Amino acid sequence: MKMYEVLDEIMFSPCGMNCMVCYRHCFSKRACDGCLKGDRYKPNHCRICKIKDCVKEKEYSYCYECGDFPCKLIKNLERSYKKYKVSLIENNLNVREKGIEVFILEQREKYKCSECGGIISVHDRICSECKKDYDEIL
Repeated sequence: MKMYEVLDEIMFSPCGMNCMVCYRHCFSKRACDGCLKGDRYKPNHCRICKIKDCVKEKEYSYCYECGDFPCKLIKNLERSYKKYKVSLIENNLNVREKGIEVFILEQREKYKCSECGGIISVHDRICSECKKDYDEIL
């Protein structure tokens, strides 16, 4: 899958994950549509996400809007993302500070393969198209 010229902000999940660079989105023949769209082709752990339910219940768009941010739920998820060299809390703070449009542009540049324009998966740091390994860079 090639990196889109324009990224849809719906691909930024409330927890701070950029769904565009998720392994499931990059490498699946049936790409997930992102956290905030329906459950079609979505991994089970995303379907039953307590963070997504919490944000909906409180009528927020992103976790950073909540007075309890960062809460226990986001901190637990944050720990699991350290191995991917991603901070969901930092992503939320960047969106709060810069706005979603700037964050999306920065993410597009960060995760676009310099060789072929594919999408670099945040989970394994491999390009979706040419399979170049970006482990050392990211």
